Amino acid sequence: MALIKKKRMGHLRRRRRVRQKISGTGNRPRLSVFRSTKHIYAQLINDELGVTVAEASTLSPELKENLSTGGNVTAAESVGALIAQKAKQQKIEVVVFDRGGHLYHGRIKALAEAAKAEGLKF
Repeated sequence: MALIKKKRMGHLRRRRRVRQKISGTGNRPRLSVFRSTKHIYAQLINDELGVTVAEASTLSPELKENLSTGGNVTAAESVGALIAQKAKQQKIEVVVFDRGGHLYHGRIKALAEAAKAEGLKF
């Protein structure tokens, strides 16, 4: 039990440290990624106004039917491509990447690389 609490506190500390350094604006919103065991979520956030500009996840109707599970690299790539398409519709090309305190590895990296492949610039 103590180990779980220690890992969680470390994750929250890393997340807070990352968020102190980055902030999204109207011209360059923050691409925030949340990862759970079953799903992955991405949001484009304008921190100046405190609004979500666009969102995509493995629960989005566009992706839900095509994915067998939401907790793998393939699903993360699909979410990255979808959030990039939604950003293009909003005429957003440049974003600030917020990895949410996680390492740039696995599903987080897959989502980011897919968004870059679709034309988003970090």
